[in-house]
Amino acid sequence: MLPKKNRIDRKTVAKIFKIGRFVGSQNLTLKFIKESGGQSRISFVVPKNVARASSKRNYLRRRGYIIIEKYLNRFPLGFYGVFIFKTINIDIENEIKTILTKLH
Repeated sequence: MLPKKNRIDRKTVAKIFKIGRFVGSQNLTLKFIKESGGQSRISFVVPKNVARASSKRNYLRRRGYIIIEKYLNRFPLGFYGVFIFKTINIDIENEIKTILTKLH
């Protein structure tokens, strides 16, 4: 699981949604901003229209945090990003790889 120091708080998520840029794939979207210095921070959002049950939304978020931990070093310093799920039945790891290739 991704350490708490590498996750984004609610205030920063709101800021990212307001002024951030985005990169997307078919089933996952990354909205991000780049700040000067600091650690990279990542978060996952699963809207209610994707999964009604909170247990399913939490499951998807946790899976995302587990998978993104392997790729955290590929993000530049000061990178703040929010992954947004579009569908429930996806291969999260391949979607993240696709977005990372578009990002660089």
